[in-house]
Amino acid sequence: MPGRRKVGNLTALAVLAVLVERPMHPYEMATTLRGRGKDQDMGIKWGSFYTVVRNMERHGLIAAVESVREGRRPERTVYRITDDGRAELVDWARELVATPAAEQPRFRAGLSVLAALHPDEATALLHRRLAQLEDGISSERETLAAHAQVVPRLFLVENEYDLTIREAEAAWIRSLLAEITSGSYPGLAEWRAYHEAGAPGSGPTGGGGTTT
Repeated sequence: MPGRRKVGNLTALAVLAVLVERPMHPYEMATTLRGRGKDQDMGIKWGSFYTVVRNMERHGLIAAVESVREGRRPERTVYRITDDGRAELVDWARELVATPAAEQPRFRAGLSVLAALHPDEATALLHRRLAQLEDGISSERETLAAHAQVVPRLFLVENEYDLTIREAEAAWIRSLLAEITSGSYPGLAEWRAYHEAGAPGSGPTGGGGTTT
């Protein structure tokens, strides 16, 4: 369950996912994770990477197997995944796949205070966001199609998810913009009148979480 992990940072999950393949030293782990884009999937904080690795060793998820030296570089410790680490990897994957968790996207925060903007400005900003989303979607589709030629689909599933989420967001924004520009959006007249009157205060909604 969430909160019971010995090392709860998602960086630990990323480390387990590469060490299950073979033993590596931390620099090789980091290089492999960067090369596969796992820093984007899991929000890896590279400044704390070595601390996470040490914590994982302390809790028995990984174990040192040898120290190696390459030329004049400092000696590096090679780690392997332990049985406890394998069990943690599988259990963590099960939790993340099966259990929805509350997340706080920045866009949702912006929508929660959309009433602070004049409808015309909100519309312009949403159009700007939509244009950027559409450009990104087009690029991601091309990249995904290219990767699908050489990479098994199983290892692109997170990219498919990202693309689907962005496509859904773009479709929702188009729908919202259609309502605002057609004048059919509920409360639009009051929203517009509030800003055009220049009234002080918290906005036409007076706060709350379901105002837009």
